[in-house]
Formats: sequence, C-alpha cells, structure tokens
Amino acid sequence: MTTTAHACPPPPASAIMRYVPGADFIDCHYVLVRDTERTALRHLLTLLAATPPWLDNLMKLRNSLVQVAGLKDLGSLARIDLARPDEDYRPGDRTGIFTLQSNAADEVLVADQDKHLDVFLALTRLPVAADGTRTVVLSTVVRTHNWLGKVYMLPVAPFHRRIAPMTLRGINRC
Repeated sequence: MTTTAHACPPPPASAIMRYVPGADFIDCHYVLVRDTERTALRHLLTLLAATPPWLDNLMKLRNSLVQVAGLKDLGSLARIDLARPDEDYRPGDRTGIFTLQSNAADEVLVADQDKHLDVFLALTRLPVAADGTRTVVLSTVVRTHNWLGKVYMLPVAPFHRRIAPMTLRGINRC
C-alpha cells in the first residue's frame, strides 16, 4: 500500500473541532493505514517515535532560541516509550512534546499550551471501510494569544504544512 497524505478538513465529530472557532492555524491530512486495529494513540506514539533526527535537532534549536522569550523548552518529539501499553496513558501524561488531553481507541487529542499559543493535535481513526481499509486523519489547530504567538507562527506554519504530511506518509513503515 502506497501511503499518500491528502489535505482535508478536520473530521466533524473530532474532539479538536471545539478549538477550530477562532483558530489562527488549521492543518489536516489523511492517509490509508495497513494496520486497521492499531489504536489512535498507538498510531500517534509510533509516528512521534519515528521523528527523523534532523527534525528533532530543529526542535533542540527551537528550544534554545525561544527560552530568551520565556517560552517552554518542549524537549524532544521522539521522546516516546513504545513499550508502555496504551491503557497506561492518562490525561495529563506527556507524549513527546505534548500533553495527553483525551484518549479513546478511535481518537487521541494532545496539546501544548504556552503563553504565546496553544497547539492541539488529534489523530482520528475513521471506521474500517467496506474494502477493509481504514483512514487515519491528523489534525492540528493553533490558537495564538498575542503578538509573540503570531510572529512565532510565521515560519512555523509553512514548515508545519510540509512536515505533517511528510511524517504521516511514514505511518505504514512504523
């Protein structure tokens, strides 16, 4: 199965939809997945753990640069314990740079909230189709709080629009 990421709107029933009104940035892509039984959380954890080293190095650079502005050091995208069972995760737990907000078999919602902006990311599994395929949707919503958030998003938004689908295309290699 060739995995191609396609742009789409966030799924209407997704928990991320509550953050869409007033959002400053929305990005959403879907792919077909081979493993139709893998939970949404496991898909997300596997994707984060497979973060390319060059991208994690950019996160390290970001972390060192933004401390001057008093922003959080988010750590590593790939800081994931793949041996930890899904059922051990609870809201408030860290998953890479994000904090788990909610977790169900078909959707996981994570966030990072700081003084300049809030980032919400949802990975949603759609029902298995009649042909046996399953679609997974990765949605990102950002709400900026001030001028710093708006300036921060100027380089991040176009970069994210390239990185998110590139990362999602690797979902079947994980």
